[in-house]
Amino acid sequence: MGNFRKRALAAGAAVALTAALAACGGGSDDGDEGSSGGGEATKGGTLVYKYQDPIEHWDPQRSYVGRDMSNMTRMVYRQLVAFPISEDPEVANTPVPDLATDTGTSTQGGKTWSFTLKDGVTWQDGSDITCEDVKYGASRVFATSVITGGPNYLINYLDIPTDPKTGESMYKGPYTKQGQEYFDKAVTCDGKTITYHFNKPWPDFPLAIASLHMMDPYKQSEDDGDKSNFKVFSSGPYMLDGEWNKQTGGTFVRNPEYDAATDDPENIRRALPDTIEFKIGETIEVQYDQFLADSPEGQNAITGSRVPTAYYPQVFDSGDPAVEERTYSVESPYVDYLIPNMKSPVFQKLEVRQALLAATDVEGYIKAGGGERARIAADSIVNPAVEGYQPNPAFEDMGSGDPEAAKALLAKAGVQTPVAFTFTYQDTETFNKQAAVLKEKWDAAGFKVTLNPLGDTYYDVIQKPTTEAQLYWGGWGADWPSAITVTPPLFQKNQLNEATNGQNYGAFVNDDFEAAAAEAQSASNLDDQTAALQEADKILGEQVAYIPLTVEIFNFMHGSKIAGYGSTPASNGYPDLGMIGVNE
Repeated sequence: MGNFRKRALAAGAAVALTAALAACGGGSDDGDEGSSGGGEATKGGTLVYKYQDPIEHWDPQRSYVGRDMSNMTRMVYRQLVAFPISEDPEVANTPVPDLATDTGTSTQGGKTWSFTLKDGVTWQDGSDITCEDVKYGASRVFATSVITGGPNYLINYLDIPTDPKTGESMYKGPYTKQGQEYFDKAVTCDGKTITYHFNKPWPDFPLAIASLHMMDPYKQSEDDGDKSNFKVFSSGPYMLDGEWNKQTGGTFVRNPEYDAATDDPENIRRALPDTIEFKIGETIEVQYDQFLADSPEGQNAITGSRVPTAYYPQVFDSGDPAVEERTYSVESPYVDYLIPNMKSPVFQKLEVRQALLAATDVEGYIKAGGGERARIAADSIVNPAVEGYQPNPAFEDMGSGDPEAAKALLAKAGVQTPVAFTFTYQDTETFNKQAAVLKEKWDAAGFKVTLNPLGDTYYDVIQKPTTEAQLYWGGWGADWPSAITVTPPLFQKNQLNEATNGQNYGAFVNDDFEAAAAEAQSASNLDDQTAALQEADKILGEQVAYIPLTVEIFNFMHGSKIAGYGSTPASNGYPDLGMIGVNE
């Protein structure tokens, strides 16, 4: 999952990605495990969650940012199974029943899974959550021209035929109903029991359900298609009070139709605050000024933004026990990386992509991004703690970049210099510094770089095939603890269409990679899957389909009235709303 910074857990590399759960990246910024804040949390009060930038999606099937998906799970959207609140990675990565009576029954070697819904689970209007609601939610994933931005594993796994000419699914989602008969055969309802039929084994399907929201129920009568992006129809302990404002946020209050007796309040959703207010628009600097001063505006607040690097001396070297108590650091499951746009004439020649790689200053990127307190160099897009990781030989010893070697590669490519391209990335103070460092070496190597920071939403912009930038920044962590959730979903061609590039932001297409990814996805044992995935990553490196930058470390502060603060594997290193309260 992308991070936001789209998809962190306990300290130590062995833990950090065993627990990684969600995809896309974003934001900026050491790593001790532990919780902090105000003693034992109690019920009541108002919790304020501060964001600098807008939330891209509240639609469960469209959401693919780890921070946001975690918040959805704890607040408004119940799943068939969910991850529990725990800082123990073994416990935290073991799904428990949520809407379902158990964690599922598998047959045919993992190609078929069934779940039965509990009695008495309802929507915010008091109507029952039905098997048909769960089925309809899954169907929305296939409407890729309408429900954009979310994970697409179902398209690869459900036993639905593909068009022999295009390779795309024959089912186009519930809005056109084209190929509906195929979906109705692949996903069936029998009373309260839903059964999924896959075209290949999916032994860790419950992990996928708990990690993502693509399997969430969705009530068809509440679906407004592409206009549902900020609509919240709750099945959890909170409901949206009024409408969501993309620029300023919104407030969630208790859902009177939620029945805790059908849930597991201690292990999944403690739902401690009476009200949770999302406040969007304050800069990171304003937020941390409030936390450091312990001002009233920040006392009952948490943030989705990490400590700015310029504030490290005040936060980490203050010598103030009160500041230390409100500081929390954890290793991240995410990897920052660069993605050349393969449709751009600039990067269609391999030697030009190799020149870009040769000139990339990773050491400078780390220094500008806060140094070793904030990040360490990466040598693969797969985080080192993920099953299936191995160093990619294409990215060994990247160091501070070599402009002369890059010049030689550009000469070999026979292109006219300087080679102009636009670099698109998220607009933060730290990223702007990091981008400037990268640009300096690239320009010295024979490129001419225009920086294009995006200050509003990000991933929904770079997913568009019409985006004209030639190079993108991205951040990604495993959707669940396996490399099968990294390289295939980021680079397989079947997510490319006229409306979106999906997570394949650079529109990479390569037959050798497709074959290795398909072999991994059909493997019946972990060893064969791992070998195929490692071969797939090697191909990506040889083709310079991406350039790894760093593994991130998350640093946060929170207000003095916050109690029970901590992160879990399920919250992807961000504050876990399932256990946080306010002591006023």
